[in-house]
Amino acid sequence: MKLFESELKVVNIGLESFRQGLTDCGVKSVQAQFKPPLSSEAALFAGTAKYSARINKANEKALARVLEAKPALVGMGVALAVIPGMKRDLILHAGPPVTWERMCGPMRGGIMAALMYEGLAKTPKQAEKLAASGKIKYAPCHEHNAVGPMAGIISASMPVFIVKNEAAGNYAYATQNEGLGKVLRYGAYSPEVIERLKWMETALYPTLNAAIAYLGRIDLKTIVAQALHMGDEVHNRNRAGTSLFYRAIAPAVIKTCRDTATAAKVLEFINGNDHFFLNLSMALSKASLDAGRGVKDSSLVVVMARNGTDFGVQLSGTGDRWFTGPAQVPDALYFPGYTKADANPDIGDSAITETNGLGGFAIAAAPAIVQFVGGTAEDAVNYTLAMYEITVGENNIYKIPYLNFRGTPTGIDVIKVARTGILPFIDTGVAHKNAGIGQVGAGVLSAPPEPFAKAFEHFARNLK
Repeated sequence: MKLFESELKVVNIGLESFRQGLTDCGVKSVQAQFKPPLSSEAALFAGTAKYSARINKANEKALARVLEAKPALVGMGVALAVIPGMKRDLILHAGPPVTWERMCGPMRGGIMAALMYEGLAKTPKQAEKLAASGKIKYAPCHEHNAVGPMAGIISASMPVFIVKNEAAGNYAYATQNEGLGKVLRYGAYSPEVIERLKWMETALYPTLNAAIAYLGRIDLKTIVAQALHMGDEVHNRNRAGTSLFYRAIAPAVIKTCRDTATAAKVLEFINGNDHFFLNLSMALSKASLDAGRGVKDSSLVVVMARNGTDFGVQLSGTGDRWFTGPAQVPDALYFPGYTKADANPDIGDSAITETNGLGGFAIAAAPAIVQFVGGTAEDAVNYTLAMYEITVGENNIYKIPYLNFRGTPTGIDVIKVARTGILPFIDTGVAHKNAGIGQVGAGVLSAPPEPFAKAFEHFARNLK
């Protein structure tokens, strides 16, 4: 009988709109953050529960390989010479496999820029015709040990960073970052885009290559660990990471570059491009996660990637098979003159950072990012805390000061994603949906449910 003599406390587990009447009456209430599972097949969840001990052991093994990775920048080279399986008529792109007919505008624009850069076409019209002719082959960067931001385009003559996981001996590759605005990776193909790429090939690349050779190696994992303590999450914010890389490379550039004007321009380019470290953070994440591949019975996600049309994931225990669903448009802060109607659906291999416990998973270390969509520092912390619910463990090196140096949530478990309905949180840049325009904003989004539902169902059905 004392129940009705005390303050009423309400927990709403239905639609949040049900709380409105309570709020109007001045009644305090709490909204339960419940989400339905991604799969309606209860037998599949029962099956994974039956084999949970085996799955957990496999996931621990896969995650241990990821956490033990020692990614270091060990050199540079031309894509055709160093990327496995690279050919002159092959162009690598971000995300899962996609044909020219299904490619989005910015990916088409990036390919057109690459064809003009390679000298295979003189005009955008010629490049578009060649790209659609069937004479050019396309493949995901991920299928060639590489990663690329946004459109992710890598063509034969492009210089790439070589990152070695010194613990397992595997390699990953990524191009140099062009900067922001009208650039190839956002689908731009104007003359200044090609001119910049040529300068990067003829000046930036040989200068950095000589400096890296002089140093022997640069420990990328240590740079990321420090950058997290300085306000980066090394996906959408790389100011600290780029600064730390600059400190490492600048003395070697001065010592190895004989032309002072070239050295000055190279260092000015890096200093003026806060995103320069992004491509390296992606390559180190790729090198780390590839070490966790091929573990039987592991439900660990080793790839999340988007091509502007599809969002794809791969699991440690299911080989090179892709599981895909429609890519979604981010919630973003748009440049003046642009709106969400101008935005292309999410694109790029850069979600490999989130897959590695960085980016949106470490956003509590970089609360400035949520300002893109009018969020708060508390929102950033809550986004990271939610990711602990869907990961196998916590990172032993990448840690978040605000969370008392708790390790970032690392090792996405597709079973946990399917069971809880909590989807990976990603921060990202936004490209215009039409080729040739470039970047129009930056923002955040949750991964779409379809790839994870498909991956879970395939994994669960094939457990034996």
